[in-house]
Amino acid sequence: MAKYAKSAGKEVEEAMHEMKEGKLTMGRSGKKVTNPKQAIAIGLSEAREKGKKVPKKAAGKKAVAAPKKAAGKKVASKKGAVKKGAVKKVAAKKAAGKKVAASKKVVAKKAAPKKAASKKAAAKKSSPKKSSAKKSGK
Repeated sequence: MAKYAKSAGKEVEEAMHEMKEGKLTMGRSGKKVTNPKQAIAIGLSEAREKGKKVPKKAAGKKAVAAPKKAAGKKVASKKGAVKKGAVKKVAAKKAAGKKVAASKKVVAKKAAPKKAASKKAAAKKSSPKKSSAKKSGK
């Protein structure tokens, strides 16, 4: 049994033809469609809307509506835009600073056990050895 209706194929064919002519546009944005895969998707979607036999969309590929943003924010983001190179440099400097701070902490942690170990060694040297005293008493 066929997965797609013949009339659904015609919808896709029409969408492809419109795309090649430069007349096919996307939903709300109204931008021109230049990708053939997108044209096929639009054709299948139109066929679904008309009730023709077309399989459902794959679960992982469903389009998710993006949250709406205020128009004022878009203008502000363009004005305050920073070059990508500058952002990367700042991020690199921050990462370098973190590495230096982390290495200082590691050095401090390594030094602390050595001090404790040296204190233990000094305590052992100063305390009298009990085992040697027992041997001399026998």
